[in-house]
Amino acid sequence: MENALPLINGHIHTPYSFSSFAGMDQPFEMAREEGIEVLGINDFYTTDGYPEFAERANRYRVYPLFNIEFMALQREEQEKGLRVNDPVNPGRTYLSGKGLRFPVTLSDASRMKLESLQRESNHQTAQMVERLNDYLATIHMPFRFSATEMMAKLARHLLRERHIAQALRLALAEAYRGETAFREGLTLVMGGKPPVSPLSDVAALENEIRNNLLKSGGPAYVPEDEKAFLSLEEVIALIHDAGGIPCYPVLLDDPKGNFTDFEKDWEQMAGTLAARNIFMIELIPGRNDAAILNDFVAFFDQKGFAITFGTEHNTPKLDPLTVTCRGGIPLSDFLLHINYRGAALIAAHQHLMARGNTGFPCFRFPSPAESRELEERGMQVIHNFTHR
Repeated sequence: MENALPLINGHIHTPYSFSSFAGMDQPFEMAREEGIEVLGINDFYTTDGYPEFAERANRYRVYPLFNIEFMALQREEQEKGLRVNDPVNPGRTYLSGKGLRFPVTLSDASRMKLESLQRESNHQTAQMVERLNDYLATIHMPFRFSATEMMAKLARHLLRERHIAQALRLALAEAYRGETAFREGLTLVMGGKPPVSPLSDVAALENEIRNNLLKSGGPAYVPEDEKAFLSLEEVIALIHDAGGIPCYPVLLDDPKGNFTDFEKDWEQMAGTLAARNIFMIELIPGRNDAAILNDFVAFFDQKGFAITFGTEHNTPKLDPLTVTCRGGIPLSDFLLHINYRGAALIAAHQHLMARGNTGFPCFRFPSPAESRELEERGMQVIHNFTHR
């Protein structure tokens, strides 16, 4: 296989939801340094970052993929206690839309659903801020928070749990100067538990704060209202309306080799996805064992699924943009080629859809000839954009 394939990262979050990046320039600067030619924006519940992402892509000559991510709820799986692609919450199902039209066009009904999701998400996060303030008062902390101010300082349209953890870490560092005092402040706010992570590891500290205070059982935890979720069918319909391709994000194996209930039987998983008109999957290979990933991708490639990879970058930790497997193991030539084909297919789809034409057939598997034609068109689209 080719060794000089373009490097591609088809799934990153930006500051429009929550990400490792300080601003929109940073991922493109990193892409230039690492030789990445294609980046895919994949924020939760919003396309608001698309114009800025497109402008940077044009400036840096990195081809942009316009994607979005949702959390759906499958109530039947929830009632049965079946985990899909959330390792903890049964029934909760992440789903991406790939290659949306840009400029974005949505029906009024879809736009209202998207705005409702954003409102409900922000409402739940604001309630967490209120509960956090109540908790901080009980332990006599010298600061309080405003969800509105937090949004203005740290977020863009969507306020997430991770923003709360970030704000709390920053406030503690300001109120408790010096390593010893900072450790004492962290211990106090986490209910007497000293931080396990090094104080210099910002990402790990914020994850500890989040897990201790904002997750189930924590003093600032607020359960999500069912109004904050669409059904899987509603999400798929919204993605279609936006001109995108429904894409299932795969967890695959965790560090202990475990799989979710849905993902442990690959044959059944492939059949269920196809029955729901989902013919594309994506993975975050940094979570996965290289050998398992290769076997899984080969299986789903043979089944006819389009496949793409990314890094997410939706935690405070700023890792490289180059996609690798768990432990930093590079992608095999086979995986690099699969990723290029998947990204090219998305590029062709969004290129065609933006011009009012038909792209990926979202209600059936494309034939091998259709896939080859789309991939070749997308490869040319990417090349023309990045080699202007």
